Amino acid sequence: MTTRTFRITVRGVFDQLTDAQRAELLAHAAEHDVLRAAFTPEGHLSYDLAARPAFTFRFSDTGEAEEDILPATERAQAAARAWLESRGYGFAKLRAQAEDLSLAPLGKRARREAAKHTG
Repeated sequence: MTTRTFRITVRGVFDQLTDAQRAELLAHAAEHDVLRAAFTPEGHLSYDLAARPAFTFRFSDTGEAEEDILPATERAQAAARAWLESRGYGFAKLRAQAEDLSLAPLGKRARREAAKHTG
């Protein structure tokens, strides 16, 4: 059986942050810049609090079957919630979206590479 790779995006908005929390997030904004965003097993947080209160966590996970994407999505959402709650950050509108990369259509370059190895 092959291993499937899942990319899970958890989005939400910061809600009712205190001035101290806002200052803390702004102080660490460079670490959470969207240009540094990556899908990681532990999750990567990105936000631009100066522009808007929205945030995005990006997680990667694996499974052996297509239906493993559901528990992977639940784990990612729980991890994002735990990270926010452990720091006392208020949040709202938490939602998750997942993609099974084995089902994603290949781009032009990937199709060309695949053709090289099969033909």
